[in-house]
Amino acid sequence: MSGQTLTDRIAAAQYQLTGSDMARAVCKATTHEVMAPKKKHLEYLVSATNTTNVNIPQMADTLFERATNASWVVVFKALVASHHMCVHGNERFIQYLASRTSLFNLSNFIDKTGSHGYDMSTFIRRYGRYLNEKAFAYRQMAFDFTRVKKGAEGVMRTMTTEKLLKGMPVLQTQIDTLLEFDVNSSQGA
Repeated sequence: MSGQTLTDRIAAAQYQLTGSDMARAVCKATTHEVMAPKKKHLEYLVSATNTTNVNIPQMADTLFERATNASWVVVFKALVASHHMCVHGNERFIQYLASRTSLFNLSNFIDKTGSHGYDMSTFIRRYGRYLNEKAFAYRQMAFDFTRVKKGAEGVMRTMTTEKLLKGMPVLQTQIDTLLEFDVNSSQGA
C-alpha cells in the first residue's frame, strides 16, 4: 500500500480541526503506510516534549490510542514513536509512562489481515512488552539506564551498594526482555 489511506487523512483532518497539532503529528507519524514514521513528525514530537505548554499525558494517550489499532503497521509505528520519545524526548515523557499502571496492553495482539500481519504480531507483542519493561524500570530506579552517564564517573559506578543491588535485577529484566525480541532478517522468510 502506498500513500496515506483515507482513514489516515480523515483522522489527521479531525485533529487539525480540533487544533491539536501534537495529536495530528502523532496521527501522521502512525499512518497505515508500510514505511518508517517520517522524521519530520518524530522531530516535531520530540521538540514538543521540550516545551512547557505541551500536555505530555495527552501525547502519550494519543500514542496509546494508536497502539490499539487493528493494523500491525499503525501499532508498530506507535511503538516506534513512543520508543523514540523515550530515547530522544524530554525525560517528562518517560516519567509519565512510568507513572501509569498499564501502558501497551498488547499481549493478545493479532493482526488477522494476512500472513504478514500474523508474522508481525509476535514482534509487536514483544516490542510492547519491552517498552512496558522500560517504563517499569524507570519507575523502580527513577532513571533510564540508557540515558545515564556512563564511564568511570557514571551512575552505576557511583551509586550506593543498596541501590546497585536493587538496580541489577531491574536492569537484568530489561535486558532479558530486550533479548526476547530475537529479531533477525530471516524471521519473516
